[in-house]
Amino acid sequence: MCALCGVLDGGGDWTDAAARPGVFTRNVDSLQRRRERINRVACAQKVLSFYGLTLSDWQASSFVLSTLTGKSCLVDNLTHLWAAAETLTGRPCDPLDPRLIERLEAAGG
Repeated sequence: MCALCGVLDGGGDWTDAAARPGVFTRNVDSLQRRRERINRVACAQKVLSFYGLTLSDWQASSFVLSTLTGKSCLVDNLTHLWAAAETLTGRPCDPLDPRLIERLEAAGG
């Protein structure tokens, strides 16, 4: 998807916070939803750093996934994150890799 289509889509994804109380989230205003999105990026970042990747929010509508060498791609939502990570790194990226889990546990989460 091109960057413009990513901005115009606005359809939302099941991984995004819902605007209604009690529907996947307690967040009912845009500031709280934004804060939740930032927290999801931070959690994903802890896992992705194991593979030499970084994730950042882009316009609160997509994510930018990048390698340490600067190669990057736009990811529509967190559902597509692992496929994009494997494409960028050229190797499997398993969030359940025992070495990754050990590293996360050693770091306290």
